[in-house]
Amino acid sequence: MEKEFTELKDYVVNGKAEEAVELVNKLIDGGGKAGDIIDRGLIPAMAEVGDKFQQHEFFIPELLVAARAMETCMKILEPLLVEQKVKSKGVAVVGTVKGDLHDIGKNIVAAMLKGAGFGIVDLGADVPAEKFASAVREHNADVIAVSALLTTTMKNMRDVIQTLETQGVRDSVKIMVGGAPLTQKYADEIGADGYGADAADAVKLAKQLVG
Repeated sequence: MEKEFTELKDYVVNGKAEEAVELVNKLIDGGGKAGDIIDRGLIPAMAEVGDKFQQHEFFIPELLVAARAMETCMKILEPLLVEQKVKSKGVAVVGTVKGDLHDIGKNIVAAMLKGAGFGIVDLGADVPAEKFASAVREHNADVIAVSALLTTTMKNMRDVIQTLETQGVRDSVKIMVGGAPLTQKYADEIGADGYGADAADAVKLAKQLVG
């Protein structure tokens, strides 16, 4: 099956969703396990996409089509993962802070985290701090990925961390932040556990934080 896993990786990297889905179905029909298909096809694909993005070989459009191809495959595989009781890498809650409606970056991070084996709880955009705290409790989250694209809304990240502290769940979860106006210095100032400069960086950071 190694040849098929390599083909699947290439299809996802190049955003060929139809071909990827066809191959996933073929692998399942041939007795392939959902966990193996993800570990040996999709995860290497999203790792390669992340590397290409960091090396400026890929840009946002390529990232989006690859993420879409991966998501399409995951829709087929997720029900099988539950049946086969495959353990995820952890649960990640993702969302854009209150007052900020930008979600493309957040969507890419969510897709790539899913491709890396995380269970995803996507709260969307314009998310109040209390909603992040509720999601941590409800889903027993391991990590929160909070994004902001505006300098005027990045201050709301501090509110998220303070709310988690007030509600007594701060110590149970790792908090990573990202978005265009952010820096490592700001992440340190507000007490986040890490800062991701881009989607690929965010995936590496999430793995480190829950590892």
